[in-house]
Amino acid sequence: MPEDISLFDAIYNCRAMRKLDTREVPEELLIKLIDAANQAPSGSNKQNGRWLVVRDAKIKQKLADMNRAALETYLGPEITRPETPSHQAEEKHKRMFDAVVWQMEHMHEIPTLVIACIDYEQPVSSKMLAQGAGSIWPGVQNLLLAARALGLGAAPTNAALGDYKAVQAVLNLPDSMAAFCLIPVGYPLGNFGPVTRKPVEEILRFDSWS
Repeated sequence: MPEDISLFDAIYNCRAMRKLDTREVPEELLIKLIDAANQAPSGSNKQNGRWLVVRDAKIKQKLADMNRAALETYLGPEITRPETPSHQAEEKHKRMFDAVVWQMEHMHEIPTLVIACIDYEQPVSSKMLAQGAGSIWPGVQNLLLAARALGLGAAPTNAALGDYKAVQAVLNLPDSMAAFCLIPVGYPLGNFGPVTRKPVEEILRFDSWS
């Protein structure tokens, strides 16, 4: 259900929700998410972000297979948990890792996969992919915050999207479009709560770094 929360409440309580229910998300809420994403700025105001809302089971399965292949390569066939970063407690890191693996195992069952794309209006090249991504990420963040306000869980990933030509084929994208982010969206199986981040005094300097 939508919540009456402020922008800062959403920002500070927007956990990455990877474990999602199979219950369908109403189409009007999905449209609201994309409309929110579309309000974000883009380079030169080109407004070249494009959004695919994938609900077809066969397409979801193909994306889930690509996601699994990428994660198994990254984590290894034994699904080895990466070393815990110094700023994160061991137990919290384990929960996050377990959620990533859960999502890998269940991605094809998640009701909606939103794909954030850019239309370059000319055939995509590797150089264009490296230079143009900044125009889509503000929209992704808008979508995440809108999902939080609507009581929906979401978490961005690009593990499945490494081979842009393969993704173009799966999604039937024109050669001018590339996918940058995959966002599973659904009703969360866990609870929303505050995020844990490094203290601002550790990551902020004024004027110069030293």
